[in-house]
Amino acid sequence: MVAGISSFWWFWDSSRVESMETTSGFQMKFRTAGDHIEVYQNQKWQPFFVKGVNLGASLPGHYPGELPIKKEDYLRWFAMIDEMGANVIRVYTIHPPEFYEALVAYNRQKEGDPLYLMQGIWSPEEMLIEKKDAYLPQIREEFRHEIQDAVGAVYGDITIPERQGKASGKYRANAGPYLIGWHTGTEWDPVMVQNTNKLHAKSASYQGEHFQTTGKSTAFEAWLAEMVDTVAKEESKQGWQHPMTFTNWVTTDPLSHPGEPIYQEDLVSVDPTHIQPASWDAGYFASYHVYPYYPDFFRYDPALQQVKNGEGEIDTYKAYLRQLKAYHKDLPILVTEFGVPASWGTAHLGNLGRDQGGHTEKEQGEINAELMREIGEEGYAGGIVFAWQDEWFKKTWNTMRFELPEDRRSFWINVLTNESLFGILGMYPNKDGVLNMDGDRSDWDKMQPEEKKKLNVTVPGYEEIWMAHDEGYVYLMAQLEHSFDPQKEVLYLGFDTTPGGNRHAKQLGGVTLDEGLETLITLGKDEESDIRIASNYDFHARLYGKAYGMIPTKDQELRDDSGVFNPWKLAVGLEMEPPDSKKYYPMEEVEVGKLLRGTTNPADANYNSLAAWQVKDKVVEIRVPWMLLGFTDPSSLTVMSYQGEGKTFKTATTKGIRVLPWIGDRAKPDSTSLSKTTAPFHVTQLPAYTWPTWEQVRYHERMKQSYSILQKTYREIQPSILQK
Repeated sequence: MVAGISSFWWFWDSSRVESMETTSGFQMKFRTAGDHIEVYQNQKWQPFFVKGVNLGASLPGHYPGELPIKKEDYLRWFAMIDEMGANVIRVYTIHPPEFYEALVAYNRQKEGDPLYLMQGIWSPEEMLIEKKDAYLPQIREEFRHEIQDAVGAVYGDITIPERQGKASGKYRANAGPYLIGWHTGTEWDPVMVQNTNKLHAKSASYQGEHFQTTGKSTAFEAWLAEMVDTVAKEESKQGWQHPMTFTNWVTTDPLSHPGEPIYQEDLVSVDPTHIQPASWDAGYFASYHVYPYYPDFFRYDPALQQVKNGEGEIDTYKAYLRQLKAYHKDLPILVTEFGVPASWGTAHLGNLGRDQGGHTEKEQGEINAELMREIGEEGYAGGIVFAWQDEWFKKTWNTMRFELPEDRRSFWINVLTNESLFGILGMYPNKDGVLNMDGDRSDWDKMQPEEKKKLNVTVPGYEEIWMAHDEGYVYLMAQLEHSFDPQKEVLYLGFDTTPGGNRHAKQLGGVTLDEGLETLITLGKDEESDIRIASNYDFHARLYGKAYGMIPTKDQELRDDSGVFNPWKLAVGLEMEPPDSKKYYPMEEVEVGKLLRGTTNPADANYNSLAAWQVKDKVVEIRVPWMLLGFTDPSSLTVMSYQGEGKTFKTATTKGIRVLPWIGDRAKPDSTSLSKTTAPFHVTQLPAYTWPTWEQVRYHERMKQSYSILQKTYREIQPSILQK
């Protein structure tokens, strides 16, 4: 309970924030009460439901440690976030001084309620995972120092010296009055937690000035209580108190998940109820990152199959939220990360189609809105969607082995990497919205000559072919000799990027090539339009088939010029068997090479963010993600090679992309437009599409379709939901 009852207007630089003063002399704007959060407003405490967004620290072409975001970026984004209906911005770590300056400046000039800040404090994550002992003096000291810097940065009361990969500078803007709470630490590695508990079993208690453990705490929870107490001590020096929490996720939640197949995902608990305030009037709450597709028990655990949503469907996400809320009883609980990405690639499958990827922007918005509504319906204190902006540098488990060199990820956007595309604000490569895949060649005709190249390819059926590229795709436009009818014919585009590949294939209609093709695009009926990869070049099959033995492979398909083009696939679940899992689970994969026909024009009512091609009369347009053509880094002209044994791959520098187009006649399946040429057909004599390497990226930002969908939900959810 709050000790004092007096209130006053707190002034700073003509800004005013209403707060309450406790009898001990601290200012409070937010506090926890029962199972919710309250804000002091109009001289009384009122329910506050968090409708937030997580904000990253990177821009395309940069890593977060480069701190590229400018004050004008923050100001522009704050206005967009505010307009979306969000009331809280969460950051994971200390941002540059410009961030706090922008937040204060934005809130000073806006009418109505301000945008509030939830400040994260980054733990020594890599060291914790490596050393597996949170009590090491080096780890504790580094974390304490980070806490001191974070508090100083928020209150504009510190000068942080330059450090590699860290924010620095003079912090003079006091954003403390706009703070809603402190979010300490990062997602905890379960092996590290278990080892810390084992090594320090006798240190399972902490009695601090402001926070303490209960009698049920573990050694790691005691360490966490100490860190949260350290935050409280540092903030109390500023004369303020704000609600406290620490980062947690489903992997280390306090619940038991007998349906989880992987032992490590239910190995150990980090229990927020084992920490409590000793003397902290602003209170304490629990927070979790909760996604609907990870860990796997969201699909497999029978205990989550009992709850239905408003549509009458089994909803394991809703069931989990209900279980987690019941465990925490009177403690407020927030979902501080949730969401799905609008990406071409997928990394995990989820119940009700809530997969980690494979969604259009519209689907992303609909799913995120559903999740937010369920968070509110289940009595949570709020939700914070992940994330505000796309982050090109991100990696994910099923594509990271194929992105080489790995330190150049930020120079291109791999749309197969779902982690890069969680943003509500899209960060698009430079030709997105310029070259629209809509069957209209006028945008090609308007493009500057240096931005495109005409290919001098003489193949029956094609009048001309143009190519272009950007940081995300290779683009092609073909003018045919006649209108394309997918019911009668099939368009083929073969790509050669490095020596090797298929010189013959059934799709070639008996024609033999002098150089092989790595990938082959088929455009026809909706169900058959796709891009395939030569079977001996197929790095998905080479890794999970030849190296790991998780999928079947045929010796003849691993030979040069096998004549087979495999569907382009991504792994979404590895083969699991005891003792690593509780029972056997087969390998899971999804076909990612399907090419959707549609329009990529964002101004069109039929816009589809995952569309790949469109045809109108004689004009065919297509865009192809770089990785589907075998590129591991287009910015340095690097492609996957045919070399490499085991679990590692070798790369090569390409001399360019050669494109071989032809047309198949459905009435004569053994004959193609190439059949009219002499054999073997000389691919090596085709012109190569080339480009210079790049070190700078061009991109533009645009609100995704998901923005307006989520906006509607954010505006509908009001604090009154807490009073039901």
